[in-house]
Amino acid sequence: MAHARDALLDAALAALTHRSWSAIRMADLAAAARVSRQTLYNEFGSKEGLARALVCREVDVYLQGVRALLAAPAPPARNVVAVAEWIVTRAAVRPVLRALLTGAWNERLPEPRPARPGARPAPVPAQRRADAGPPAPGELVARTAACAGEQWAAGCELAVRIALSHVVAPPPPVTPAQADPDGREGQCAEPESWSPMTPAMTRLIETILSVETTSPRKTMP
Repeated sequence: MAHARDALLDAALAALTHRSWSAIRMADLAAAARVSRQTLYNEFGSKEGLARALVCREVDVYLQGVRALLAAPAPPARNVVAVAEWIVTRAAVRPVLRALLTGAWNERLPEPRPARPGARPAPVPAQRRADAGPPAPGELVARTAACAGEQWAAGCELAVRIALSHVVAPPPPVTPAQADPDGREGQCAEPESWSPMTPAMTRLIETILSVETTSPRKTMP
């Protein structure tokens, strides 16, 4: 049922483009995904379970993107900077990710909490993992840094925290041309450029990494 699960999560993410989470009906999501309501409840248990699964997938996709950037055939410091730039761009067009990274949830988004203690475990393995609840912003930053490996973890965390200072700043208005026509990958399409950060901020990250990794200590503070 992996295909049905993904289709339902895609439908939920697309629905957030037009409606707040509280206004989204499970029956409408099942219809959009072309599955029965029973299948929806079998997969997620409840609307709250669906919210947890939606956020869990957003974390997974985000970390996959971080790992791909860090594995690029480029100097590690450049890859760390690329991660910071990408985070700013992606968070600007994916409100769920922005909320995960900053903790700034609003009434339009699902703010899932872990399944209540003592609740019966979900029959679907993927849902059991989602029911543990989303990571706190600090934990997600730590997971991001860990993707860089021990040598670059501290530098990656620093770059991510600088990037988050841009994420929490007021975002630029989204133009109609940025809207995702399919709605499958988020509320808006990603900009063509992965470098929305100011050149000065990018240079700052590169300079800090250069100084720290060429110092006798070879470690970040």
